[in-house]
Amino acid sequence: MNVVFRVDASIDIGSGHFMRCLTLAERLSLEKYEVAFVCLDLPGAMFELLDSKKIRVEKISKKPDLSQEIDALMTIEASHKLFPNGIDWVVVDHYDLDVKWEKAMRPYTYNLFVIDDLANRMHECDLLLDQNYYFDLESRYKCLVPDFCIKLLGPSFVLLRDEFISQKRTIREKDGYIKRILVFFGGSDPSNQTQRVLDALMLLQLNEIEVDVVVGMSNPHKDSIKIYCDQSSALNFYCQVSNMAELISKADLAIGAGGGAMWERCYLGLPTITVVFAKNQERTTEDVSKTGAIEYLGWSDKIEVADYAESIRHFFSHPEYVKQMSNLALSIVRPSQVSIEYEMKRISSKAGMIECKNSEIKWEMF
Repeated sequence: MNVVFRVDASIDIGSGHFMRCLTLAERLSLEKYEVAFVCLDLPGAMFELLDSKKIRVEKISKKPDLSQEIDALMTIEASHKLFPNGIDWVVVDHYDLDVKWEKAMRPYTYNLFVIDDLANRMHECDLLLDQNYYFDLESRYKCLVPDFCIKLLGPSFVLLRDEFISQKRTIREKDGYIKRILVFFGGSDPSNQTQRVLDALMLLQLNEIEVDVVVGMSNPHKDSIKIYCDQSSALNFYCQVSNMAELISKADLAIGAGGGAMWERCYLGLPTITVVFAKNQERTTEDVSKTGAIEYLGWSDKIEVADYAESIRHFFSHPEYVKQMSNLALSIVRPSQVSIEYEMKRISSKAGMIECKNSEIKWEMF
């Protein structure tokens, strides 16, 4: 089957949506799906990563008057270039797109798959994924999706790369004592929280602690952070890593952002001091914090070096608290017995679309 992903990444948007779509795309590729991306051509769009994985991408231009309808038309045109014979699935992961965009896409694909976190707008889709934890999870999408839509809700369906699944098998139990810290604030970190944490660690004079500092390729501060890290043998600098699961597994404490990376850390039981960068991260981060699985510090633009230092000092002083948080983090992400790939195949098969091989799709605008 042919699958098109409509998703964006940039310095301002970040990389979370893009990375979870890439994770799903790689899993579908293993199932012999043909996958491709359609993305706005934005600074920090991570096209190099797609190229390195030999995944095709069509770039569309960002226009001042870019409405959902125009975006849909450009996506249809790009999809036609990628798959001239038609597409079986469109996967959309985008806060600016909703039922208007999806209805415009309907005539050009057999199935629509929406990935969302907000539950604040209507969707026209066959499958919806919200991998986040909320206290009111089961009722969040009531009246927002069609009755026939299959909803996959909660961390049981979190999109994790194979490296995390493999690492889980050899995970070590945390003893509560901190010997290694992981610092990672997502792909872009525009407000440079990474540097604030490094300043906090310097303030605490934790000379015996090893620190892994990870930045994304689109991080505008990556060069200055590397220079800073090069001045200390205790600071290990990494840019756009492919072994995040290994780094999480080695660490005893993390300091980072909410969003997709939060689930990676919880899945491997890493206690984390967590901040949020965007409104869409706030509610789920608060709800997870109430379970005790993370410590929520607040909005990144409100946090000073002294705030990070105080929180880090608390973790060092309370090993039992650290150990308990690790166990609670592990318990919040329990894989479902039903996979996303299975549901996509089941929906396609039920509609009789696998066998027809796109023969009925008409690219009417061409």
